Order: sequence, then structure tokens, then C-alpha cells
Amino acid sequence: LFISQPAVTKHIQALESEYGVRLFNRSGNKIYLTPAGRAMLKYAEEVYRLHSVLDDSLNQYKKSMGGILRMGASTTIAQYVIPPILAGYHNRYPGIKLTLLTGNSEQIADAVIKGEIDLGMVEGKIKSREIKYQRFLQDELVAVVRPGNNLGIKSEITLKRLVELPLILRERGSGTLEVFEHALRNRGIKLSGLNVQMYLGSTEAIKLYLVSVDCVGFISVRALQKELDSGELKVIKIKNFKVPRTFEFISLQGSAQSGVTADFIKFAKR
Repeated sequence: LFISQPAVTKHIQALESEYGVRLFNRSGNKIYLTPAGRAMLKYAEEVYRLHSVLDDSLNQYKKSMGGILRMGASTTIAQYVIPPILAGYHNRYPGIKLTLLTGNSEQIADAVIKGEIDLGMVEGKIKSREIKYQRFLQDELVAVVRPGNNLGIKSEITLKRLVELPLILRERGSGTLEVFEHALRNRGIKLSGLNVQMYLGSTEAIKLYLVSVDCVGFISVRALQKELDSGELKVIKIKNFKVPRTFEFISLQGSAQSGVTADFIKFAKR
């Protein structure tokens, strides 16, 4: 909500004063819900659900809504996540003209800052003060290899072993590489210390490469279903190492979102 911690405290105190009960217990730097707080949370979640139902109910009266929505999406989202959402939105609001720019996360963020698009969808870790971020979807990067590889890999390896293996990764500027590099840094490992065989510009290129070469790649779980079903690729676990990430909507900080933009975000989240 872009409000300060004291403002959050003030809101909590106002709620507790209005209902005459304590909603949080405070212990040092930690807080946790009281029984009354848990009861309020239950009803708050129900109110939120009913609000979404109300939105859906009223949206049927907005089929004549028109306008233009200029969007951008990083490569993984553009290929594997957004197409069915765009199709559903177009079916509901055929009067709205949709355009989609595709690039890596860095390029999409730059397009938002330059005013070339109204709304972006990215998956990187680095934040810009010029951009407002809103959570969209959870994702995870997983290690994949071809079955029957000659790397001596079965179903699980250690992080130490990963450092020794040949890797195929996404290009610089991609949110995928950014998230992977951040996860490595948290374990005290530099990207320069890995055995990177090649950087490629798309997830599809990495998958096609991995089918034919003994290498390890890191790919979104949302981009692997077809290859896992066909048996062309398989996921391997890395002991005590995971690479979660969040897909986010981005827009220019301080700019008011149009009704079309706000409506699309609500539609996509649902």
C-alpha cells in the first residue's frame, strides 16, 4: 500500500479501538494474532471473496467497455502464462484493443519507464524506484536434464556437484538469470564460479538444446509440462537449494492506473 510502518500501527490501533478487543499480541520484534484477530481474519477473507464475486457479477454489464491497453511481458510469461488470460479477457471485452510487447525483464521495465506500455509483467529480483510492483503469480526455477544423460545424475545432486556440471542458462538482462544468480549469492556462490557452457535468449532454445546435449538447465516449472509428459526432459532435485520467484505486474510509480488497466489486473489475478 506504500504506507509507513507507523501508519500501519495506527490502523491496527484504530481497529482494536473500534472493536474493543486486542487483535495482535506483541512480543519484542514479533507480532501474532490473538483468538479475536484470527476470527477477524476469517471474516476479512470472506469479505474479500465476496468482493471478487461482486466484481465478476458487475463486469457482465461492462461488455461495451472500450479503450487500448498496451502491455509488455517478459519472455517466460509471454510464452507460457499470459496467452490464455489475454484470450479470456478479449472474449469478455472485445471492444478493448490489446497489444503485447515481449522482451526480457530489463527491456519490459525500461518500456514502462519510457511510457511505451501501460502495464508490464516481469519476474526479476532487482527493483527500481520508478516502478510500482504488484504480486501476480508464484513460480519456481527447477534444474532439468535429458533422461539417460552421461553426467552421472539420477534424481538428486548436491549444490557442490552442481558447480562442477556444465550449465545452459538464460541471457543477461533476463529475469530468470537474475533470480538464479540471486539464489546462488544467498549460498555464497558467484555465477562466474559456475561451469556455464552457453547463454541462450529463450526458454524454448534452452529446452531444445538440453534434449540433445548433456547439460543442466534451469527452467520455469510452468514451461516444462509438455517435455515432462513426453519424457524428453526430467527434473532433478538439488539438496537444500530452491529457486522460487514471483511474477509481478509493473507500472510507472505515481501514475494513476486507468480503469482498463486496473480491470485487467483483477481479471488476471482471478
